[in-house]
Amino acid sequence: MNVELSYNQGYFAGLKSKPQIGEYWLPKYRKMIKNTINYFAIPLAIATFISIALNTNQAVKYKADPADYSTEGLELHYTVGEPIAYADSYFYDYNPASQTYMPYLGKTYHGFKEALGFKESGGNYFSVNTLGYLGKYQFGEETLKMIGIYNTDNFLRSPRLQEKAFIANISRNKWILRKDIQKYAGTKIGNVLVTESGILAAAHLAGPGSVKKFLKTSGKKDFSDAYGSTVAHYMKKFSGYDTTSIEADRRAKAVL
Repeated sequence: MNVELSYNQGYFAGLKSKPQIGEYWLPKYRKMIKNTINYFAIPLAIATFISIALNTNQAVKYKADPADYSTEGLELHYTVGEPIAYADSYFYDYNPASQTYMPYLGKTYHGFKEALGFKESGGNYFSVNTLGYLGKYQFGEETLKMIGIYNTDNFLRSPRLQEKAFIANISRNKWILRKDIQKYAGTKIGNVLVTESGILAAAHLAGPGSVKKFLKTSGKKDFSDAYGSTVAHYMKKFSGYDTTSIEADRRAKAVL
């Protein structure tokens, strides 16, 4: 028996046009999975990178060679002989009047400079005496002009400039008195042993001209300032310091 089946082609065409369950949900799942990965993966990658960087820094820190910080071979301690170590007066001069200790610099150039500054003003950079002499080394205005300083206010406020002025003035005086130093150093005038440092100290007090007169007259023409200090006194008091490092300079100027 032959049976003919007929069907509605439009019905089946409509079924094919509708999306199936898998075809509808799969794209949405894919998009959701992609968003989830992006949400977690990027922060996780950043955190991982930071963690690796920190661990690397720690590794470098802990792997540093201790030998790089070794003090082997460095002179960290200085020892002196027992006689010096137990002789307090070797290192300090005690001033009973002010009850203070001053570092003992011996007969070095620095000892000369500081001793002269202490005699002039007590080492006070800002001192001005009753005659208007200025600073640690008690300079007069005319002397300052000769070594290139014209503003006394700036001079008085600047310890560095005062130290430069001392060097310039003593270098200039050494040049002026160079022949006298060569001729008279090592000789005696009365009870004063003439030395280079004594001559330079006296020149700081009275000027090189007064020192020349004192030497040429064998002490008969001695200068005395308003406070009673004389060339002979300074020459004796500051005798025997090492001032060989001072260079004689005719045109010495105090320049910062």
